[in-house]
Amino acid sequence: MKLNVYNPAPLLFSLTSAIFLYACTNGSNQTTLKQRTSHLIVIGVDGMSPDGIINAETPVMDQLIKEGSHTLNARGVLPTSSSTNWASMVSGAGPEQHGITSNGWERDDHTLPAVTTGREKIFPTIFSVIKNQKPDLKMAAIYDWGGFGRLIERSILDYDRNGEDEDITAKLAIDYIKSEQPHFLFVHLDHVDHAGHHYGHKTSDYYKSVTKADKLIGEIIQASKDAGLFEETIFIVSADHGGIGYGHGGETLDEIEIPFIIYGKGIKKNKRISQEVYQYDNAATVAYAFGLKQPYAWIGKPVKSVFEGNPDPVLDKNTVVRVPAPVIIPKPNLYEPAGGLFIDENAVLKIESSDEVKVRYTLDGQEPTENSPVYSDPITLDKTTVVMARAFGAGQETSRTAKAYFRVVHSDNGNGVRYDYFEGTGWHSLPLFEKLKPLKSGSSFQIRIDSINDRKDQFAIRYSTYLKIEQAGSYKFYLVSDDGSKLFINNQLIVDNDGGHGAIERSGTAELEAGMALLEVTYFNEGGGYWLDTYYKGPGIPKQIIPADKLFLNRE
Repeated sequence: MKLNVYNPAPLLFSLTSAIFLYACTNGSNQTTLKQRTSHLIVIGVDGMSPDGIINAETPVMDQLIKEGSHTLNARGVLPTSSSTNWASMVSGAGPEQHGITSNGWERDDHTLPAVTTGREKIFPTIFSVIKNQKPDLKMAAIYDWGGFGRLIERSILDYDRNGEDEDITAKLAIDYIKSEQPHFLFVHLDHVDHAGHHYGHKTSDYYKSVTKADKLIGEIIQASKDAGLFEETIFIVSADHGGIGYGHGGETLDEIEIPFIIYGKGIKKNKRISQEVYQYDNAATVAYAFGLKQPYAWIGKPVKSVFEGNPDPVLDKNTVVRVPAPVIIPKPNLYEPAGGLFIDENAVLKIESSDEVKVRYTLDGQEPTENSPVYSDPITLDKTTVVMARAFGAGQETSRTAKAYFRVVHSDNGNGVRYDYFEGTGWHSLPLFEKLKPLKSGSSFQIRIDSINDRKDQFAIRYSTYLKIEQAGSYKFYLVSDDGSKLFINNQLIVDNDGGHGAIERSGTAELEAGMALLEVTYFNEGGGYWLDTYYKGPGIPKQIIPADKLFLNRE
């Protein structure tokens, strides 16, 4: 009988080899984290949207894009508020991890605790990561908005200043670069956000504020040249959020898309970043540039492909590479989407885009495909039309879909919407309209706030009209509002979007018979930015702003 004798030698050899390999590999991981720069400056511009860079005069950022790497389709986090997004930018994580879920967050007053804490008992930011691993690096934060300071570990900084405005903040940064030559500097500029709130996004004054930011960025870069640091410095330019109308905080692309521009030592030139970039990837990219190991709790990934010598990521074959979207004329204006209301006249559709792409469009609300018509010349529209347009480039390059809602109505057809306007104080949700007396009443052709002039900061509106239903079936209604709103069909609540919040969309469905349905919409503005749009879709009807030619003052 042959005995199976256990021989421990192969296992011992395997264990010894494994231990040796682990030691070598582990040591290698710790020693081969390559430091790619000795100086890095992040410049964050509060409220600077990609649209601002595209439409404002920005020669400095245009040069950074040409001589560096960029995407204008990076994404912030929700909610699109400043505290949440600045925290995500410096923390390499989203609000689910760092717990900063609103501008009301304070270190001693918040709802969601951080999943882990480090120095100063807050979620670890890039500042503490640098301090823990490379304590000799000189760090500074210079910020225009004082609230930024509570989001970072100020006690470990070599220099920490809150400037009184954007000019003073930039001057402090310039002087500090020249005198102290920091290894890592974070500069925050706030004036673009102020312009968005005061004048409105996508306005000439907003674009002027972006132009000024561009000038200040140029002066900061010049300071690095004067200090002899330029050749060894990487610059990152980004933002916390964009905006729509007079505000932000909602869930639209205008609010959540941000620029991400990286330029300088060892950065690829004239490169459009093909992969997705998120707010929390900023800190991870800084850590990668300094050769640092990022905390386990971080979810951000460094944008490695922008560094010379690194390949582009292998994208899934179905991954779309974004190019700038075409612009439909008339352009969006504040809260008004592209298109518009045309009373007793035809509309003219125009589409603008770069020369490197083909723009394909549809006039029935369907997504354009590679088989859709190619836009070439202006198109006359004699009826309400939903226009969709996309840019198609080489290979997988395509844009997000640009949408426009052209509403054509004739003034002698009985169309219209009645409204009652109210004012009050202390409202945090829709008031009880039955207990209020309207300050003015009137009618307009659509359910839009801008149809009513001379509004106060806190106000409410009640709209009433009859919606013509051509075909019986299931209809879905949408309210997009900043702040609260509700929609009723035949006195039944269909959509509840109440409360104080940014531009958020909520929806509900109703089974409707052919004929006239009583449509009522109530709205209130808690303060600050405001917006209201009503959409619907139904049998054979693509999602669109409820057309003015389907709204009537009377049932008959």
